[in-house]
Amino acid sequence: MTGDKKAAQYGVTPQSVDFNEWYNEVVVKADLADYSPVKGAMVVKPYGSALWERIQRWLDDKFKETGHESLLFPTLIPMNFIAREADHVEGFAPELFTVSKIGNDVLDEPYVMRPTSETIIGHMWSNWLNSYRDLPFLHYQWGAVFRAELRTKLFLRTSEFYWHEGHTAHASEAEARAEVRQMLDIYHEFCRDVLALPVVRGEKTASERFAGAVATYSIEGMMRDGKALQSGTSHYLGQNFSRAFDVKFQTREQKEDYAHTTSWAISSRIIGALIMTHGDDQGLIMPPNIAPIQVVIIPVGRKDNFDQMVEEGERLAAELRAAGLRVKVDKRDGVTNGFKYNDWELKGVPVRIELGPRDLEQGVVVVKNRTGADKETLPRAEAVQGMVERLNGIQAFLLQRATDFLLENTVTVDSYDEFKAAIEAGKWVRAFHCGDPESERQIKEETKATIRNEPLSDGEFFAEEESGVCFHTGKPSGYSKRVIFGRQY
Repeated sequence: MTGDKKAAQYGVTPQSVDFNEWYNEVVVKADLADYSPVKGAMVVKPYGSALWERIQRWLDDKFKETGHESLLFPTLIPMNFIAREADHVEGFAPELFTVSKIGNDVLDEPYVMRPTSETIIGHMWSNWLNSYRDLPFLHYQWGAVFRAELRTKLFLRTSEFYWHEGHTAHASEAEARAEVRQMLDIYHEFCRDVLALPVVRGEKTASERFAGAVATYSIEGMMRDGKALQSGTSHYLGQNFSRAFDVKFQTREQKEDYAHTTSWAISSRIIGALIMTHGDDQGLIMPPNIAPIQVVIIPVGRKDNFDQMVEEGERLAAELRAAGLRVKVDKRDGVTNGFKYNDWELKGVPVRIELGPRDLEQGVVVVKNRTGADKETLPRAEAVQGMVERLNGIQAFLLQRATDFLLENTVTVDSYDEFKAAIEAGKWVRAFHCGDPESERQIKEETKATIRNEPLSDGEFFAEEESGVCFHTGKPSGYSKRVIFGRQY
């Protein structure tokens, strides 16, 4: 079978042919999500939901370890709440869904469907907060938010998407800023150690800040097509929302002050980052630490012995589960083995085990890593005992491969001509910039590239302190180091 026919039957459009189409096909064919009859919204299927549940579980445990408490707020927010913080309403106005009628009754004041919850949480905090003894408030919630999107893409940009949103209030700026950094570092740890995603931690420019924030920090990942994906954010909101919603308290010195607040979030678009960082022309590649299924066992037999092979597959699965692994036995009848192999390759399961009658007689199994082309025939006991180490090796390989790709595709430039050539070639660019918003606007208009962030001085990537002149205006650099430019999703 030729490669084109095989791709049409089992696989997806190659990345080199059309990366966007590759992504769209992978999401649907791998059973992560499907298009909804509601414009701009998606239906997350069981496999995608299982992945999101694992993401939630890791992060939720970490939030609780760091002293945060979950709560639940309503989806509907009074319109006047959004309007109280000037930058906030200006930033979100084009994206708002409004509810003006309930049943047959027209509302005197419309509600908005939650685009984020700083406003309504600030309103409630104003009722709960009296003294510095009440602080800090360390709160978060899981749920859905609604933002109108003109051009939608499953997981990456949908009008309804899923996330957690953290909201905290503190007695001092120093304490609030420490919270912002703590959460950014948790996101970095999660991406690196669980998703095998190398991300650049840094501060956003003024023009890229969250609406109403004093400072916004992000983690930025590089996708296989060279574009950047903002994978998580952490915001220092200062006292802006506290003043708008009267979130004040009595200090130790018996004075009145406004709380310093933060917010932070990772959304379901992180699944898009996972797909586009690790996937290949066969489909998904799931890092073992997050994969809903780490090992799939495929019983290989004829009609007269298939049930026996399924039973043996279940026994093997029980041994692997006893080692703490997530395992599935593919019991589908009437489906060719070739289809099953390609189906699980498409779904990105880290390890496949094939088990046939001859294998059973010889006490062996056939093992294939999703990240490799070759199969191995191993003694059954050896395959079971070595499976944890095998999965750890796949996890480490994926992180190293993605890290190498990030570094190899980030270039340093000092002139606008070099900049434009690098951006057009699909690279990230490290360059000095003056910090002028008008310069940023012109660069974006001419090249579609934006400043992703100014990397942190104690970060993992591009942390070195430097000084120079702006490649675009010739003015002195407005930052302590070269900033990162790239085209974004």
